[in-house]
Amino acid sequence: MSKEIVVSIGPGETRAAVVENGRLEEVYIERSAHQRHVGNIYKGKVKNVLPGMQAAFVDIGLERNAFLYVDDALKARETQYDDVDIEDLKALSIRDILKENQDVIVQVTKEPIGTKGARVVTQVTLPGRNVVLMPTVDYVGVSRRITDDNERTRLKAGASKAKPRGCGVIVRTAAEGKKENEISSEIKFLVKLWRRIKQKARRVAAPSLLHRDYNLIYRIMRDLLSEDVDAFIIDNKREFLKAEDIIEMMSPKLRRKLKLYRNETPILEAYGIESEIEKALHRKVWLSCGGYIIFDETEALTSIDVNTGRYTGTINLQDTVLKTNLEAASAIAHQLRLRNIGGIIIIDFIDMDSAEAREEVAKRLEEELKKDKTKATVLGFTHLGLLEMTRKKTRPGLREALTRSCPYCDGKGIVLSEETLAFKAERALKRVAVKTDQEAMMVLLHPNVASLLIGQGGGNLSRLEQETGKSIYVKGNLSFHMEDTGEIITGSQEAIKKMAVPVGIGDVLEVEIKEQHASNPMNGITRIDGYILDIDGAGSLIGERMLVEIQKVFRTYAKAKPMDAKDAKNAVADMIVNTSTNMMIAGNGRV
Repeated sequence: MSKEIVVSIGPGETRAAVVENGRLEEVYIERSAHQRHVGNIYKGKVKNVLPGMQAAFVDIGLERNAFLYVDDALKARETQYDDVDIEDLKALSIRDILKENQDVIVQVTKEPIGTKGARVVTQVTLPGRNVVLMPTVDYVGVSRRITDDNERTRLKAGASKAKPRGCGVIVRTAAEGKKENEISSEIKFLVKLWRRIKQKARRVAAPSLLHRDYNLIYRIMRDLLSEDVDAFIIDNKREFLKAEDIIEMMSPKLRRKLKLYRNETPILEAYGIESEIEKALHRKVWLSCGGYIIFDETEALTSIDVNTGRYTGTINLQDTVLKTNLEAASAIAHQLRLRNIGGIIIIDFIDMDSAEAREEVAKRLEEELKKDKTKATVLGFTHLGLLEMTRKKTRPGLREALTRSCPYCDGKGIVLSEETLAFKAERALKRVAVKTDQEAMMVLLHPNVASLLIGQGGGNLSRLEQETGKSIYVKGNLSFHMEDTGEIITGSQEAIKKMAVPVGIGDVLEVEIKEQHASNPMNGITRIDGYILDIDGAGSLIGERMLVEIQKVFRTYAKAKPMDAKDAKNAVADMIVNTSTNMMIAGNGRV
């Protein structure tokens, strides 16, 4: 089996993809504008203790308080009660463990999702490549994926010898075959890290961040890069050099796995990953047999419906149903992993008459789920014939990471977010830039997407021009659907500028002032299809209409000044005289 990890580094976004036998299996996305919280350790302050829910809310400095369940608070307390029976300890209520305004060290295990705050625990874990340190419990375990009994015994003995008293260690799969000194040195490193965290906790007031988990590339190398990976490919030289340093520290013998991608075709396009990600956002997934499955994700659970579709079979109805359900079971396991769907999952397979057929389908699903590192449990068929299962959820799924509620249907459906579309438009411009020898390009977008692509002060556009060596014009068009990207037009600098810039020096327009200028509130702002007009002294005239004259013209904006009463009167007279010509006085039209 071939297995590759592909990493694409872009401004503000990193994407990592796991490809097995040419098929996309997992996607990880990290954006600088959206900080990750899972794995972070905080000194928090208990704000509310709720006996009725057997839980507490803890302020850790995020927008919403974190949720701490009683069992997650008890785990770290078990070692503190040497003379108390564990069953008696479990009988304690949340008020016996936590008090309001109490400081507590917690670790985030589940991201804030929707209206819910982060999920936290008091049992801290510090993962390394070969071991996971659990400084609050006294326990030694070995990964179940290591099946050789002698190796398990050797690793457990080595970890027990190296760990401090009162600390726990879980030996990870990557430790198989490693020397004892490699295991012990990593345990020592993690123990030192925990000591630094505790020292910081004594110095700072709650709420405070004590430790931030590492970035995506580091985590991928720590958790996924192993001997069964054929290549770890990065398309950014600077990050590639950093990765070399990391792997020298983690596992030098895996250095040969690192590859720097040098081709002109964007790496995600070359591997077909871009199109597969887009497909993974669709509700419907077609099966090779002609059947299909439908995914409906809600906050409470995900429902999956299996249909025969175009598949009619060759023998009899039950044979057709069984073959469709078996293929669907394999596809569902793959899609759950790819889309990172977690929580409660209900699958409505096509009705099967026999218990043997249902058992075969459930077994197929369980076998396919073993390929997934995220814990999943198949609970079996209910009395209604629905298969019930769960999959651990620690981070937002692919749909939540890439989309937002659709403004066209008031949240009933989804579209790609403006941020995602701006990144998509940027990648499209880079593709065209590689293939054309023209000096300039223009792309038409919805104004909201256009403004993100341009960036504050045109900074993003300037960077993109430096990377492509082209002059790039971005034109907004309100008639465009949010997800529409118009044809990218190439040509000479003069020709593209003439098409892209909607105003010229000396033009007189009637406009409505929409908002104050962000950095100069004395001025007012209006837009013509996303093109900005910066109007002198109009910051206090929001909502008013006036005649303005264009003074200076730039690629992404123009400077204008309000016309005085006399000039405005003359301009209106000219408009009336020229009504039979190109007069567009209604709205933001050019005279």
